[in-house]
Amino acid sequence: MTTTVRGPQSVPTTPERRLSPAAAYTFAVLRLLIAFQFLWAFADKTFGLGLSTPAENAWLTGGSPTEGFLSNVEGPFAGFFGALAGVAVIDWLFMLGLLGIGLAFALGIGMRIAAVSGALLLVMMWMAALPIEVNPFLDDHLIEAVLLIGLAAVAAGDTLGLGRRWAATDLVQRYPILR
Repeated sequence: MTTTVRGPQSVPTTPERRLSPAAAYTFAVLRLLIAFQFLWAFADKTFGLGLSTPAENAWLTGGSPTEGFLSNVEGPFAGFFGALAGVAVIDWLFMLGLLGIGLAFALGIGMRIAAVSGALLLVMMWMAALPIEVNPFLDDHLIEAVLLIGLAAVAAGDTLGLGRRWAATDLVQRYPILR
């Protein structure tokens, strides 16, 4: 069934709006890049790969994945984030978040929950980065937070991912938030 939305330009809509192949693949590649970013952060903090986390600070060797960043926060939220630095529950939530968000985006499943979770994590990282040196408000954390929501909204997991198969499961049919 096709309806027409009236406005400055009439746009045909269908219950399942289709992206052009170029757009679908562009969003799929963006989804995979975001997945790699989250999974890399998880791996680096877990194993201390020596780029942002030295081997001696690896989570597996007793280091805290949150302490280094959160204990050095300056700005309006320094007290809040400083209190979270190195707290074991926060370390676990952070690491499970990185892994879960990364896997969901890599596989193209559960992207709605992963997008909201990832956006929340990125907004908190933006808050920790305040005041921003090069712009009074905007940095890459906010841009990526919006990107995560957009990728879930356009079902970017359907292309080069398991999104369509996942959406067809009884569980997701019953609970669409899991899409």
